[in-house]
Amino acid sequence: MAITYPRAERAAQARTAAVQLAADGIDGVVFGWVDNAGLTRVKSVPLTQLAHAAEYGVGAAPCFDVSLVDDSFTVAPSSTGPVGDLRLVPDLDRLVALAAQPGWAWAPADRYAQDGTPHPGCQRGFARRVTEAIERRGLSVKAGIEVEWVVADSAGAPATLAPAYGMTRFIEHSDYLREVLRALTDQGLTVLQLHPEYAAGQFEVSIAAEGPVEAADTTMLVRHTIRAVSARHSLRVSYAPVFTEGSLGNGSHLHLSLWRQGRNLAHGGPGRHGLHPDAEQFLAGALAELPALLALGAPSVASYLRLVPSRFAGAYRCWGLENREAALRLITGSAAGQANAEFKCFDAAANPYLVVGGVLAAGLAGLKSGLPLPPETPSDPAALGPAALGPAERLPTSLPEAIDAYEKSALLRQALGPELYEAVLAVRQAEVELFSGHTDADVIEAVRWRY
Repeated sequence: MAITYPRAERAAQARTAAVQLAADGIDGVVFGWVDNAGLTRVKSVPLTQLAHAAEYGVGAAPCFDVSLVDDSFTVAPSSTGPVGDLRLVPDLDRLVALAAQPGWAWAPADRYAQDGTPHPGCQRGFARRVTEAIERRGLSVKAGIEVEWVVADSAGAPATLAPAYGMTRFIEHSDYLREVLRALTDQGLTVLQLHPEYAAGQFEVSIAAEGPVEAADTTMLVRHTIRAVSARHSLRVSYAPVFTEGSLGNGSHLHLSLWRQGRNLAHGGPGRHGLHPDAEQFLAGALAELPALLALGAPSVASYLRLVPSRFAGAYRCWGLENREAALRLITGSAAGQANAEFKCFDAAANPYLVVGGVLAAGLAGLKSGLPLPPETPSDPAALGPAALGPAERLPTSLPEAIDAYEKSALLRQALGPELYEAVLAVRQAEVELFSGHTDADVIEAVRWRY
């Protein structure tokens, strides 16, 4: 039986929210969703229309299910081209005034059919469904996604060439970073770290862990906020997988931990490095599915210019304690609540809802099958000879290789559902064709300012 959202309740919630937003000087509200190419699409309404939008949604063309990074379109079995309409329904629990965009508020949106039933291609809905399946097993997940970005000047060059992690870089952009920090905090986010990163002009921010869907929402809010603050400082921002050819790229590392009744199952257990059995099986399931998951988490042709050995990108399917070259890095932390696993092979070209939903679906399969983790890789896998690699293996080195693994994944086909699975596949295949015959430099240039 189809499930519809509670229209009257949402309208009432919106009317209450609108009163406070008006008092705060808000004139309009932006509703955002992320397409299968990883681009954020939006519609906005004046504040006076918020209640109507919460009750009935705002129209959005379904053709964006098959939109590409260059704004062209492909086709999938369920796509209807220019025909039809969907409704964007804002999640008012995440409604927030945008600190760096005076007069505007923002909320992530779910996509519904016009009759109020969930759109099967809604990526946020997919992440929610998998989260609920884990919760039905008496488990919960805390997640966080690192945000890395390159700051560039008006000419498009990195805005600083100061040393990686260096105080000089921090000083050069101290006022800018302070405004980023203040804007994120004013929006109710808990910032854990903010620092210069490795590549020229690169910075990183980490936000406190929360539920999987909420973590994906927060990631988008953080990216929007950084971009808005940057514009106020006459700076440009790129979240693209690679900004400069041959350099380290922008990762979007997913951190997560599995919990049961208030206990972190990545700490204090009988398994390796304190893992409880459920946590080990969950991580084993995700690790086993990583080649196919790259079609979700490293979705661009440019992603594979970042995902190379010895660049802290996690180019090998293996795991290890504090191993920054393993795709799955286990982190014990300094306290029980801080222990978590980090998936390093994903980047910001990805739709974060697809990433968290895909990883959780693979982890859930590991739980159901009781899958054990393979032997640990305790050193840089790139430095090991073939005979010493053991269970470690190179992850796909190109988008076509990841697509091949994705097409062989019955797990992801079932978890995503036929409409979303086929739309993702169509977009990936079309982008391979889009960049066919292009040099690495061409690809980098083409996507540098799209993300």
